Amino acid sequence: MSKGNQNQRLQRGLDNRHIQLIALGGAIGVGLFYGSSATIQMAGPSILFSYLVGGLVIFTIMRALGEMAVDEPVSGSFSSYAHRYLGAFAGYLTGWTYWFMWVVVGMAEITVTGVYVNYWFPDIPQWLVALAVLIVITLINLANVKAYGEFEFWFALIKVVAIIGMILLGLGIIFLGIGNGGQPIGLDNLWIHGGFMPNGINGIVMSLVLVMFSFGGVELVGITAGEAKNPQKSIPLAINNVIWRILIFYIGALGVMMAIYPWNEVGTNGSPFVLIFEKVGIPGAAHIINFVVITAALSAFNSGLFASGRMLHNLSLQNNGPKYFGKLSKNGSPRRGILFSSLFLLVAVVLNYIVPEKVFLYISAVATVAVITSWTIILIAQLKFRQSKTKKEIEKLAFKMPLYPISTYLALTFLALVIVLIGFIEDMRIALVVAPIWFLILYIGYKIKKKDFTEGPIESEVVE
Repeated sequence: MSKGNQNQRLQRGLDNRHIQLIALGGAIGVGLFYGSSATIQMAGPSILFSYLVGGLVIFTIMRALGEMAVDEPVSGSFSSYAHRYLGAFAGYLTGWTYWFMWVVVGMAEITVTGVYVNYWFPDIPQWLVALAVLIVITLINLANVKAYGEFEFWFALIKVVAIIGMILLGLGIIFLGIGNGGQPIGLDNLWIHGGFMPNGINGIVMSLVLVMFSFGGVELVGITAGEAKNPQKSIPLAINNVIWRILIFYIGALGVMMAIYPWNEVGTNGSPFVLIFEKVGIPGAAHIINFVVITAALSAFNSGLFASGRMLHNLSLQNNGPKYFGKLSKNGSPRRGILFSSLFLLVAVVLNYIVPEKVFLYISAVATVAVITSWTIILIAQLKFRQSKTKKEIEKLAFKMPLYPISTYLALTFLALVIVLIGFIEDMRIALVVAPIWFLILYIGYKIKKKDFTEGPIESEVVE
């Protein structure tokens, strides 16, 4: 960083309520509203067990991240830890892969927003909606971190309220017979259509891949550590609370769906959320859910732009990216990283209409593997983080990983299993071909980078 930059630091403008909702909103996306039927078809009612297992693994990953984030609250999060504990290339690979993942997710989300807006206004071109969303969300992120946190808080809150509403109304239908002529539906649908495990153990195992991808984004809480007002308090609180909330939302929402409608019918007649709202006589149920899904897409895009801008800023501090991205604006936001990511997304909006669908599928495949890569790096970095500490330093850690190191190794084994399972899912198999190519491109880029940049120590943003 240049001299004029030395005193610049990302602003700590995120309150505890922002951190809580960012962590929660990051893992509850459009998939729960419209994509949950795919996982239900794979495992039937036993999908609830898959989410429980997946949730426990995610909790382990988040606690590994939390242990490091509370001790060293930096904005680059796991990219910084990878650089520090696993070497410069690990930081480079993690940072650029995670940045690219969010660019691809952002590309999908702004396109999806256009589709849902067309439900109300079919005459407005999709690309125009995508462009408008891109401009507005970019401006929010450029303002300051508090503006981002405030918008994300309300975006995520709308999703959460909708899910809670659906669960409560569903329980009313199940136990009180609301909207069903006063006749309680009961829980029989969970086992009378082929049993609780209609597709056997195989159905549960295969569903784990999609279940884990649905949790992608929960690691955003680590990215916020460098801008949290009190990371030592807010990060542990967010990590400990978010996991049981996610489990309640996923297991609660899907359990209610499958209790009301036979599992093999979920999703065949439209969104289960819309059907439940309509069943209890709420007018305009489809319009309400359409609005919620738009906010869910905006929330994911907002978080993606936030994460990608911070990751570029941190890559610059590590000498793993152009120094251009290291400079902050007067209000403390990594403006250059945000604008660069937005520019990429602008290209993506255009490419969405001219690039064949298969190319888009290949890029998306890299994004899915990127989530597993990030989680794996978090776990390995945490092992090295612990090994670098003296006994006295370990005793002083404020947010220790439970059951270390067994929990870390079990989570790593589980992620390896998920990678193997990807090979058995036809639509996702391409990821196992594309990912090594992506990593090779990054390796070549790293070697070229080493000639252009001088290797130097990582610049810390840790608050003493």
